[in-house]
Amino acid sequence: MDGIGADGRGPTDGASDTMVGVRKLIFGLVVLLGLAVLADFGAAAWSEYRVSRALREGGVLESDPAVTIHGFPFLLQARDGHYENVEIVADNVHTDLLGDITVEANLIGAHAEAGELLDGSIRSVPVDLLYGRVMLDATELGQLYGIPDLQVSAPPASKSDGTGGSGGSGPTTAGGVVLTGTVPVGPVEATVSVQADLVLDGDRVHIVASDLYFGPEGRADFSVPDVLKPAVLGLFTTTIEPQNLPFGVRPTFVEARGSRIVIEGEARDAVIDLQEVQTPA
Repeated sequence: MDGIGADGRGPTDGASDTMVGVRKLIFGLVVLLGLAVLADFGAAAWSEYRVSRALREGGVLESDPAVTIHGFPFLLQARDGHYENVEIVADNVHTDLLGDITVEANLIGAHAEAGELLDGSIRSVPVDLLYGRVMLDATELGQLYGIPDLQVSAPPASKSDGTGGSGGSGPTTAGGVVLTGTVPVGPVEATVSVQADLVLDGDRVHIVASDLYFGPEGRADFSVPDVLKPAVLGLFTTTIEPQNLPFGVRPTFVEARGSRIVIEGEARDAVIDLQEVQTPA
């Protein structure tokens, strides 16, 4: 009979066996790929945990910071000892002047041996480019001002002196911020909004209220008489004393981002000590 082989099977039976074999091969490859991905994520998670513990052991942080090693696959980065971007976020870092603040760092091009990451012995890390920042929200600034209901927002167009917030010498006007809060206006308490300049002067940040603000970011419900305007602006003018950025980075930039004021610095070709992510201010 046509189509019957010596083993008694038709031609479609051989094709079916081939398809079954291909499916098994694909399934096996998918399983192996899945196991490889799980192993990669597992190794990355363990390394992130070990770095987090090393950061906390510096003695200042009250909890483990969040550590994320970006880039995939992690094991390839570990083999080369070069990591694209290690992100560190430490919340609720206590300072005497501002209470609890958020500290962040990005280690761009970090160099470390895989064994040091996995066994937790890592301490010093060479970094091609380091970004460090502290983030102050309205609650902390309100404590500094003595204005419990202080609100912070970035205006739609920030003022600038053309320096971009870094470089040059002397104070730098990095941008603007809108501050809103309830303050004494003569004999009454009223909610007012002001436009303020952020001025980076060395390690200090001056917040200088320059005018009343009636734009969409403000929530003022009171118009200040001209005779009281200087006194009200003075209530929103203050200086943030030097804040220690992660790993000793010096501030080079300050701006309002959303409802926070961010003080940021950067360093190139640095060697950082993981136990000194933040020292007391």
